[in-house]
Amino acid sequence: MVQQKGYSLVPISMYFKRNRIKIELGIGKGKKLYDKRKELAKKEADRKIERAIKQHI
Repeated sequence: MVQQKGYSLVPISMYFKRNRIKIELGIGKGKKLYDKRKELAKKEADRKIERAIKQHI
């Protein structure tokens, strides 16, 4: 269990070794709010461009 707030365990890889499954884990930190807003704005702009292209064809 991750004890620090804001961090998550992220599975990096999974493989078999003999008769067991091994999982490699990493610790990740979430995005900041301003990163999320920038990404959402970019996705929305891309959607508008795709719609405009489809209407012109």
